[in-house]
Amino acid sequence: MFKGLGGLGDMGKMMKAAQEMQTKMTALQEELTRITVTGASGAGMVTATATAKGELTSLSIDPSIFNADDKEMVEDLILAAIKDAQGKAQERTQEEMRKLQESMGLPADMNLPF
Repeated sequence: MFKGLGGLGDMGKMMKAAQEMQTKMTALQEELTRITVTGASGAGMVTATATAKGELTSLSIDPSIFNADDKEMVEDLILAAIKDAQGKAQERTQEEMRKLQESMGLPADMNLPF
């Protein structure tokens, strides 16, 4: 009489899995704001720290590089350190997403919105 109800159980499992994934992704989003990465340039003379979400949180510049004649070089070093930090942040986010996907039995190369 209720032949089609077998599929509803599967739907319930899918909904539960989707809710679990949403909860885990929310937790991961919060965690990414606490994870920090550091990028560097000029053999560490300029370092930039960012969250795994890519938000720049600090910049450190060795005072020895300040010379009016080298203004462009200093600017380049600052940009390079920031880009390095942002690249590492993106890599870390992807790494954390892979971990989340694997923990849920999803393919590691599945592109989830992030």
